[in-house]
Amino acid sequence: MSNEAIDRQAATAAAAAPPPTDRAGHVETHGADHIPASERHGRPRELFWVWMSANVIYLYFVIGGVLMLLGLSLWEALLITVLGNLWWTAVGWLAISGPASGTPSVAIMRAMFGVRGSRVFGAGLGVAIGIFYEIINIAFATLAALALIAQFGIALPAGFEWAVLILVAGLSFVIGVYGHATILKLAPYFSAALAVVFIVLAVFVFGAADFSYTPEPLAPAEHWAMLLLGFAIVASSPLSWGTGADYARYLPADVSKRAVAWWTALGGFIPAIVIGTLGVVAGTAIDMTDPQLTIAEIVPAWFTPVFLGMIVLSSITNNVLVAYSTGLYAQGLGFRVSRAVTVVITGAAATAAAAWLLFIAPSFFDTLNASLELAVTVLGPLVAVYAVDILLRRNRYDGLALTDERRGSPFWYRGGVFWPGVIAMVGATTIAVLMANTTLYVGPIAAALGGADLSALVGPLLAGGLYAVLWLTTRPYRDPAARPAASAGDDEVADAADVAPGAGAVAVASGARNQEVPA
Repeated sequence: MSNEAIDRQAATAAAAAPPPTDRAGHVETHGADHIPASERHGRPRELFWVWMSANVIYLYFVIGGVLMLLGLSLWEALLITVLGNLWWTAVGWLAISGPASGTPSVAIMRAMFGVRGSRVFGAGLGVAIGIFYEIINIAFATLAALALIAQFGIALPAGFEWAVLILVAGLSFVIGVYGHATILKLAPYFSAALAVVFIVLAVFVFGAADFSYTPEPLAPAEHWAMLLLGFAIVASSPLSWGTGADYARYLPADVSKRAVAWWTALGGFIPAIVIGTLGVVAGTAIDMTDPQLTIAEIVPAWFTPVFLGMIVLSSITNNVLVAYSTGLYAQGLGFRVSRAVTVVITGAAATAAAAWLLFIAPSFFDTLNASLELAVTVLGPLVAVYAVDILLRRNRYDGLALTDERRGSPFWYRGGVFWPGVIAMVGATTIAVLMANTTLYVGPIAAALGGADLSALVGPLLAGGLYAVLWLTTRPYRDPAARPAASAGDDEVADAADVAPGAGAVAVASGARNQEVPA
């Protein structure tokens, strides 16, 4: 083989290898900053395993059981499981903004809310949502771990349940601290191990299922209300993942958008449907109020510890992605600390809150249900605004401009706020809250509609529609003279941010990045 051929092979291998900043087993050095073209690597299909490992989880089993507790029939609950999880297509759509910009979702949201506005409606909401799901995962894993310890006949001294919670939390966040490459490396193994357990569980669940199950009849108005409430609960899970760009941003800018979208969507949709279906079917045979205990009624004794171990592991794997994105969102608040540090800080806050919910609050599961029911009133509008922004800008984002937070930067807009995004979020979320019908709160619009909860449908549609109208009528930089100069030497964004006149995407001149620009 010639020296030239050897050099070409070496260059190809170097290009395919992860950069030093993103290696498995090493703490990732990048955070909410821009990933340059020289450090982009990977293939879209890797996203499937990332999302699969995070979504082969016990929460979907619980949600399937909740649908049965609402009084729905078997086939209604199965239909709602499918319809609610169609929101995974939106998660896949959001993911295509990662390779285009080379930045995480929290940075991209500056395009739709402005530098300052995104600290509230992007980073602020992201941190709150992330900590909320971290709490859920820590709580599930702790309860299952305590039950598993009891299965082996070990009596813990008083107060040791706190030690179990801290151990579970530590395991939840350590991989998130290491970051992107480590997550990619471990994801297929986690997915395979969890999938095997759920396959065995499916055998026992379908063997015990009562397919003639008929719930107590509901009045027509109440029946529709429960159907819509069930849809909102199911939809809350995919809608909580407005962070697809976080895991796709290392891919090259010219990667197939369709592949990124579909591998992301399928990685979440498939396990959500399969495990949600198991929860629904199990609800025909056992009381799903506390399935980690009642599951023993339909599985052999040897499988109960396996099932509990699966809950612990799946909760931890889900928290890996949640903690990673929450750390990025926390950086978007303006804290000048590394992503690894923000993962630890937000994880500590979630751990403390989980301890309060489990050991002090009156009912963890009641609180969980009410929170999931209300979460969609915020998550739906947020995902809709993000999705419409990608469409309007034709997925053209200048990653370097997005990470420029100085006054007068391209996404500073007016006073650091892009009002079309803020108005759409506030308006749609307000209407969605008024339409919500939860176990703790019934909005006046829901009450006027006989209890029908339309928040999961109207909220996203209103937010997306309102944002599109406002964006098109108040489009930033409509006047070419008002646009920042395009960078002629930016190799990283030449393809992904090829800004067309009026597209709403902008680039920053290399010289301007090093100067303060007046407001």
